[in-house]
Amino acid sequence: MVFNIKAFERQVFQLIGDTAKELGYPAYVVGGYVRDRLLARPSKDMDIVCVGSGIELAQHVAFKLLPRPRVTVYKRFGTAMIKHNGLEIEFVGARQESYRHDSRKPTVEAGTLEDDQNRRDFTINALAVSLNEEDFGTIIDPFHGLQDLENKLIKTPLEPGKTFSDDPLRMMRALRFATQLGFVISPETLEAVSYHRSRINIVSKERIATELNKIISASQPSIGLDLLFKTGLLKIIFPEMANLHGVEVRNGIGHKDNFYHTLQVLDNLSKNTDNLWLRWAAILHDIAKPPTKRFNNKQGWTFHGHEALGAKMVPTIFRRLRLPLDNKMKYVQKLVFLHLRPISLTKENITDSAIRRLLFEAGDDIDDLMLLCEADITSKNPKKVQRYLENYNLVRQRLKEVEEKDHLRNWQPPITGEIIMETFGITPSREVGTIKMAIREAILDGDIENNYQAAYDYMLEQGKALGLTAVKENS
Repeated sequence: MVFNIKAFERQVFQLIGDTAKELGYPAYVVGGYVRDRLLARPSKDMDIVCVGSGIELAQHVAFKLLPRPRVTVYKRFGTAMIKHNGLEIEFVGARQESYRHDSRKPTVEAGTLEDDQNRRDFTINALAVSLNEEDFGTIIDPFHGLQDLENKLIKTPLEPGKTFSDDPLRMMRALRFATQLGFVISPETLEAVSYHRSRINIVSKERIATELNKIISASQPSIGLDLLFKTGLLKIIFPEMANLHGVEVRNGIGHKDNFYHTLQVLDNLSKNTDNLWLRWAAILHDIAKPPTKRFNNKQGWTFHGHEALGAKMVPTIFRRLRLPLDNKMKYVQKLVFLHLRPISLTKENITDSAIRRLLFEAGDDIDDLMLLCEADITSKNPKKVQRYLENYNLVRQRLKEVEEKDHLRNWQPPITGEIIMETFGITPSREVGTIKMAIREAILDGDIENNYQAAYDYMLEQGKALGLTAVKENS
């Protein structure tokens, strides 16, 4: 079969093929670029394998391109990369690999194209297209990858146990490709993932997190997370999420399976946002339900305080999974903590004060919080779903009205600690914090207006109540 080469590709491919011929290095484009082009998916990463020095080939190709690109060499991996017309082209010499049992870092030796295809993770990634004059554009498919593409099947080129034992990260990649592409994993391949799941422990947390985030970023992330759970990988890499699974029944009363509820919330949310960290908030919003689960003869199952405990668990989970410990983590933590608040605002006669407090605490993340809360509606009763959505529309309207009136999004009280200390001639103390808190609460409760003069006058009253005397007039 001949690969359908687009016009803009042909010039690059022919240049690479001609240069490889001059060097005596047969060359091929392989892997993900071939797969994605055959699936009509966009791809800008092109992998070139040559039977020779990939670095030397890259340098000679770059010399012929205009404008001449920079060649980035990775000597440790024996690869080189150039960027040209939106493409990132990586060059490597064909190789064969062997692995030690305790490491996923292979011993590498020069090899043939066949050796290089043998070391690929899946048949759909082992496809190669010749760039050589005698068979230019011919697809080389020793493992029937074209048929597996047609059948939407993920399987390994060699025996799956060897493939996964050699490089256990491939287990995560199998699940990730199944999620991204909507493919099915062959039974023997999936069975091998379950059997070799403990091998994932030799993979770095950073590499696992990368694959996990790619699964979470897919259009229907529940596919991959469910596969992680069913193969036993989730219990190893993310036990808190695995612990959400299961239903306990007492006195004939059960609760919903919080694992599958979480997957549904995540899929609901993913229809409306590509924000990875908002998706993480969906994953973690009920993460503390197992440790807070209690049974009450009158109320049934309760999970009181799971939002607060869940927020406390976020840094520990992020740290262990090697996720960023920065504002992204704080964002997720905030949304987990606040995710029950909007539902309480759907009751009748809710006060402006409650709306102000939510606006103050959520700040610019209020819209993301509302998306999360709407995704959290997983009832199978259409009338109940419609009622919840209508209630949330009312909350959104109230939020808009109060925000337009009071401007409390990312608001800070007009009186600072420095003003309090200067006014009363005091140093940092408990009294300063008490007055600041009183001013903030008075504004949020609507007892005083949200402006400097009203807050200043209230500060004087609070200071007087604490036995303080103003030593500086309002300027």
